[in-house]
Amino acid sequence: MSQSRHPAAAPAQALTHFDAEGQAHMVDVGDKAETRRVARATGRITMLPATFAMVQAGTAKKGDVLGIARIAAIQASKRTAELIPLCHPIPLTRVAVEFETDADACAIQCTVTAETVGRTGVEMEALTALNVALLTIYDMCKAVDRGMRMDGIQLLEKLGGKSGHWVAPA
Repeated sequence: MSQSRHPAAAPAQALTHFDAEGQAHMVDVGDKAETRRVARATGRITMLPATFAMVQAGTAKKGDVLGIARIAAIQASKRTAELIPLCHPIPLTRVAVEFETDADACAIQCTVTAETVGRTGVEMEALTALNVALLTIYDMCKAVDRGMRMDGIQLLEKLGGKSGHWVAPA
């Protein structure tokens, strides 16, 4: 889209998924060097104290909530290109999913690290995995707590490629 039709929009040349005419396209990464690329994303889900206790005790009717959420996250990371239209399918070399419980806040913090050796980054794979982990926790516990809240979802760090190392501001 040209700036003249949408003056409030960002210039098309600043966004890599738009060509000179403003049409969406998949970015050509063919000339980029293959490098090790890492991305870390985080987010949390907050729940009622009874729901939190159930997850920690492993007594949810559907089974091991965090174990299943970990598998769902890894599975989702491998399917990111099917879900996000302009993402490149990339071979992941590692996906790690970590959960940290906060009893005072009745919250579970999830951090996902995704890695590859390739021509494009793994930010979307880490963020997709993170969101699916949190959604899986919600799905497994919704029968007892529909008011769970997901928040704080963000990219923490990105390493590799032309843009180098980026860390989220504190």
